[in-house]
Amino acid sequence: MTIRFLRTAAAALCLFVSAQAFGQKVLIPMDLKQTDHLKAYGIAFWALQKNIEVDWLLNYRGGSFMLDGLDLVAIECRVRGVAFEQLSGSQASAIYAEIQDENTNMDAVRLEKPPRIAVYVPPNFLPWDDAVTLAMQYAEIPYEKVWDDEVLQGKLAQYDWIHLHHEDFTGQYGKFYANFATAPWYVEQQVMYEKKAKQLGFGKVSEMKKAVARKIKEYIAAGGFLFAMCSATDTYDIALAAENTDICDAMYDGDPADPGAQKKLDFSKCLAFQNFTLETNPLRYEYSDIDIPPSDMVNAINPETDYFTLFEFSAKYDPVPTMLTQDHANIIKGFLGQTTNFKKSLIKKNIIVLAEKEGTEEVRYIHGNYGRGTFTYYGGHDPEDYQHAVGDPPTDLSLHKNSPGYRLILNNILFPAAKKKQQKT
Repeated sequence: MTIRFLRTAAAALCLFVSAQAFGQKVLIPMDLKQTDHLKAYGIAFWALQKNIEVDWLLNYRGGSFMLDGLDLVAIECRVRGVAFEQLSGSQASAIYAEIQDENTNMDAVRLEKPPRIAVYVPPNFLPWDDAVTLAMQYAEIPYEKVWDDEVLQGKLAQYDWIHLHHEDFTGQYGKFYANFATAPWYVEQQVMYEKKAKQLGFGKVSEMKKAVARKIKEYIAAGGFLFAMCSATDTYDIALAAENTDICDAMYDGDPADPGAQKKLDFSKCLAFQNFTLETNPLRYEYSDIDIPPSDMVNAINPETDYFTLFEFSAKYDPVPTMLTQDHANIIKGFLGQTTNFKKSLIKKNIIVLAEKEGTEEVRYIHGNYGRGTFTYYGGHDPEDYQHAVGDPPTDLSLHKNSPGYRLILNNILFPAAKKKQQKT
C-alpha cells in the first residue's frame, strides 16, 4: 500500500476558485527573501492549529506557503520575524494558475491538520543534543516525549509522526565503551537501561530494544510516519535483521555475541538496508558497513568542501519526495554523525534516494513506504555543527535561521499534514 497525495483537476480548480472567493491571501515565501525559514514552518503549523487554510506551494519560490489573508496571520508573522507578502485575490489566483500549468514543475498541496508529534527519547537527556527537537523548539512546534514503556504499551497509535532520538537499537549503548566506559553519564545510562529492561520483563537491554523496534515497525505499517537521524537509522534496521541472534559482546549484555551472527541476519525484516556486514569489534565506533566512516569519505573532515546534492522530483506526480526536498538550496553543506551517510550499494532497490554526494557511494537522505506508512532516514547529527562531539553545547538556531540542512528536518515534520488519500497497489 502506498500513499498518494490528492492532485486532480477538480482539486486544482478548487484551489483557484478559493483564491478568488476568499480575496486576500498571505504568501510566506521560502526563497532567499525569507528572513527566518525555520520559524516559517512554525507559522504553517500554528495556522493549522487555528483551522486556517494552508497550501504548500511545491517548487514555487523554494516551497512557499499560501494562507488566508487574515490579520492575525500577518500579526503572527511579524511577531515571529517571518517574512510575508499580502496578496489580492487576483494576485493569488495568478500564482495558482502558474503552479497548475502543466508545463511547470510545481504543485499546490492543501495541508489539512497539524500532525500529532512524538519524539522517542530517553527520560534523562544524554550529554549531546538532538537536531530535531532543537528545530521544533525553535519553530515553536509542539511535541510529546515517549519511551520504551509507551511504545510497548501501544501508545504510538496516538501520534501521526515519530522521531527516533539518537538511539542505539542494537543494545550496545552507542558503542561508546572504548572512550566513555567510566564516564558518569555512560554508567548512569547503562544502569537506567538495564533497570528498565528488567521492569518490562526482558533479560537484556538488546532484547527490549528489539521488541521496541518491532512495535515501531507495526506503527509504520498501520499508517505512521517515522523520521530518524544519525545512529537511529542503521541501528534500527540492524536490530530488525538481528531479531533472532545475539550481536552484543560481553561488556554490553554480559555474554559474548553469537559467532555466527552475521549469517543469521534476516535482511527481509529491514526497512531500508540489505546485505550489510556487522562491525563485530565491540570497541570500534561503527555498527556495520552501512555507514561510510569519515576516513573513507570523499572530502570528509573539511567542512569547506563537504557538500551533498538534493534530487529534484516531479511535483505533480511525485509529491511526497518533492515535499521532503523543498529548500532554497539544492546543494547542502555536509555534517558528520556516528552514522553520517548510507552506502548506496546496501540500500534496497525500492527505496527513494533524496540526496547524495554525487559521484560517490555516499547517500545522505532516503525515503520509503512500509505498509500504510512511511519512513525517512537522514544521515548526520546536526546540520549546523559539522563535527558535534559529546559534551558540546547545543546549536543556537537563532544564528542559523535560514539553514537549508535544518529545513529538510522540518519538511518531514510538516508533510504528514498534507491532504491525502490511500489506495492499494
